[in-house]
Amino acid sequence: MGSFSLWHWLIVLLIVVLIFGTKKLKNIGGDLGGAVNEFKKAMKDGQGNSSSQDSQGTTIEGEVVDKTKQ
Repeated sequence: MGSFSLWHWLIVLLIVVLIFGTKKLKNIGGDLGGAVNEFKKAMKDGQGNSSSQDSQGTTIEGEVVDKTKQ
């Protein structure tokens, strides 16, 4: 039971096309591509905002001296 050969994948692809049709598969591909583009755009915008927030942050230093349960 090794990996599938090229013929196995072609048969699976043919069955998927027969079940869903090419129009629906094209729509799914377009939706997936749009989602990936939106994700990349959000990541790019997020990197710019987080770097400006980090430079203005405040660090609080401290030490736990006694930690007992009362």
